[in-house]
Parts: sequence; C-alpha cells; structure tokens
Amino acid sequence: MKIDPYNHERRFLNWKEKVKEGIPGISKENSEIILHYLLDMETGKNVASASAKGSRSYIRLNNLREKIIFFARKFKENYNLEKITDINEDQLLEFFSSMRNGSIKRIDGTPYQTIETHAKIFKAFWHWYKKINRKNGKEIPDITLDLDASSDKPKWVYLTEEQVRRLCNKAKYEYKVLIMFLYDSGIRSPSELINIKVSDLSDDCKELNIRDEISKTFGRRIKLMLCSDLIKEYLKENKLSKEDVLFNKHHTNINRYLQDLAKKVLGDSESLAGSKYSELTMYDFRHNSCCYWLPRYKSESALKYRFGWKKSEKIHYYSELLGMKDTISEKDLIVDYEGHDKKQAAIEKENLLLQERVMALENQMQTIQELTNQLYDSLVKFGILKYTSIL
Repeated sequence: MKIDPYNHERRFLNWKEKVKEGIPGISKENSEIILHYLLDMETGKNVASASAKGSRSYIRLNNLREKIIFFARKFKENYNLEKITDINEDQLLEFFSSMRNGSIKRIDGTPYQTIETHAKIFKAFWHWYKKINRKNGKEIPDITLDLDASSDKPKWVYLTEEQVRRLCNKAKYEYKVLIMFLYDSGIRSPSELINIKVSDLSDDCKELNIRDEISKTFGRRIKLMLCSDLIKEYLKENKLSKEDVLFNKHHTNINRYLQDLAKKVLGDSESLAGSKYSELTMYDFRHNSCCYWLPRYKSESALKYRFGWKKSEKIHYYSELLGMKDTISEKDLIVDYEGHDKKQAAIEKENLLLQERVMALENQMQTIQELTNQLYDSLVKFGILKYTSIL
C-alpha cells in the first residue's frame, strides 16, 4: 500500500463526510455547485476536453476544494455575489489583478505567492461549468480567456558538489546517508522517498526500483552511483529487513534538520537559485541532483527516465543550467583538425585508386577492340564473312 505522507485521501473523505448537509460559511447555491464540481472531479466526469481524462487525485481534490471555496467567499466579500458563477469577466480580471498587486492579501496580511495556481484552478472550474451547461443546451461565455495564469519560476536552494560534501561531513550518520541518497537518486520527496522499501534495492544496493504505484508519473529502475556503499552499511547498521521502509523519519523533521544544518555549515546567504541556504528542503536535492547528472548523461531521454519526466522542459525547469560550463578546449579542436586531415587524406587516396582502376579498364577495352578487329579481318580474308564496316 502506498504511504500518503500528507494524508490527502483521509483529509478529503473526512471533509466530504462533514459537508453532506452543506459547506459552512458560504451560500447554499455556492455549496451545491462546489459539491457538484468536486464530485464530478472525483469520478472523472465532465472533465474539460483539453484536460487528462479520469478521476483527480486526492491531492488535486483538496487543492480544488480549498481554492474554489476561497473564490466563493472572496466574490461575496468583494462583489456581494451569492453565487460564484455570477462573476463577470471585468470583475474576474479585476479580482486577479488585485491579488497580483497585493490589494487582496492573505489572512496574515502577506501577499499571495501562487496567483497562477488560483488562476488555473478557476479556469478549470469555469470550463467544467461551461460543459455541464452545454449538455443542457445553454452556452456560457468563456470569461477566463484573458485571465493571466503565467508564473515565475519558484526559488530553490542550489548546492555545488563541494557544498553537498560539506553538509555530509557535518551531518549525523543517518542524515548523511539520506542526503547522498537524495542527491544520487533525484527521487521525489517525500512522496516517492517515503514509499521506498529495502526490497526495492538490488545488485548489491547499486540499483533502485521506483515502483510504478508510488510514482507521480511512471516507475523506473535507476543506477545508484554515489551512495551504494553508504546504503549497504546503513542496512547492516540498522538491521533492516526487505519489507522495511528505507527511511522512516517524518518529512517535517527532516526538513527542519536540513535547514539548521545548512545554516550552520553554509550560512544564511542566498544561493544561486534564489532561496537562502537556511531554507533547504529535501525537494531541493531533486533540483541539485538534476544539476549533477545533466552534464554526465549522454542522452536527454535517459536523463528524463532517471527523474521520471515525460517532457524535456523539465530538465531546464529543475536545473536552470546551474553549474554548467563550456567544456570545449584547444585539445578538442586539435583532435578535430587531425581527424579532418586524416579523413581528407583517406578520400584523396581512394580517388587515386579509383583513377588507376579506370585507366586499367580503358587499356583492357582497347586491347579487346584490337583483337576483335584482327579476328574479323581474318574471317573476311578466308571468305567466312563478307566485309562490313565495324564501328
């Protein structure tokens, strides 16, 4: 069974049980349409034509319910709308503009950081609303066409290889093993990490099987090139059996330890990827693993397989090409020129051989022609053939 570190399934099902009689804090109309929407998304019904088919994950369902209820309350507060679907295009664009410029703030008074996520969720909701009305013969205009759902790249903590080594040298033993495992494998954490069992390791801990059922995209079997010896020692030290989870610490405790460690070892300055070292999390190691493996893999498809990506754009998204450098040298050019000269010389030699063969064939043809003429003359002389001109 897959471990859900954030309890998304239980949270959604418990919430759904509590709101059977209606969602508190919003109008009856809003409660009915939101529950209708979430039920359809849970079963995969009336999904927008451009979206993937099938039921939505519990992670997605929790995100949807939180954001749609937020819209219902804010539209009532700002425009006195009892029904979320009564919003018009001008009001919608004004609302999101106010979120972006900070006029509409969070409960704690800080500006919203994920406006694009809110915009994408409202677009998805509105397209569902259009579809269910179209089935009833009613056309609803798309008021989300000009809604800006673009986003800035989130900041993260970039680490050089030397900085990763420094963290390992100062970390407690179990965290040293974890850091190298995350850096080597590039595994998604905590979602994939928390589900890895000892039985998923093979070939003397040099190979890791990330099972399909625990992966966000697809299962994959990858090589562990940096941490296999540490993992072997770790298994013996902790006397772990095949069905034991490899790392069983809670993700919040791990992140807290990593942040304290990074601040102590690397300071509190800003890394090249925008976040401070004191903000280091497990997921940052997926970014840094991509930076490490990018120049080492010979093919893009092999790199995508290792990280469980279907799209090439993920490579730049995760690495931002940090740590990359121009590796060409004069030696490379010399080798290239030498190779070019050798190739050119081989071509010229082959041409000379072909010319000699052609000349030999021409000489042979001339000899054959002369012998043929002599034979013809003899046959005419002895009256065997009558004379005719030979071309």
